[in-house]
Amino acid sequence: MNKKNHNSKNGFTKIVSVVIILSFVIFLVLYNLPQTQKNGNATVKTSSIKFNKDGELTFQSKDGIYISKIDIEIADDDDKRTKGLMDRLSMKEYQGMLFIFPYETIQSFWMKNTVLSLDIIFVNRDNEIVTIHQHAVPFDIGQYASTKPASRVVEVNAGYTELYGINVGDKIVWRRN
Repeated sequence: MNKKNHNSKNGFTKIVSVVIILSFVIFLVLYNLPQTQKNGNATVKTSSIKFNKDGELTFQSKDGIYISKIDIEIADDDDKRTKGLMDRLSMKEYQGMLFIFPYETIQSFWMKNTVLSLDIIFVNRDNEIVTIHQHAVPFDIGQYASTKPASRVVEVNAGYTELYGINVGDKIVWRRN
């Protein structure tokens, strides 16, 4: 084998090696990017958002009798309240989100970019449930409003309030970790 053929073979091997390594790196980068999917006019990131337990919330009857308990993420600033449960692909039955507002007024939520169907529970400053919207429709940009002033809102998976018999007039008790 002459020296010219040997050098061109080495050059070809180097090029192939670089192409393989670059292809692998590109694959890893693309594989780890969030995916998106279209749902009507909404674009939803399908990357998994991890549940971050900030506390626990207990539902009680009007008489103070235990109904059920969930782990909660707490949304207590504008950024967290705005994001809420948008782009979540799933949530366990015993998980939810507690929104805390600095004031009590008529609150209104929508389901824009929210993949999950939810029960939206509005709660006043006395921790009494004043309004429940069951089975809020994913991606709906219509308003789900409280019928009375509320300073807290709890979101749980759709059907939770029906399954556990949670009603207007019942109460919540919650605590941070």
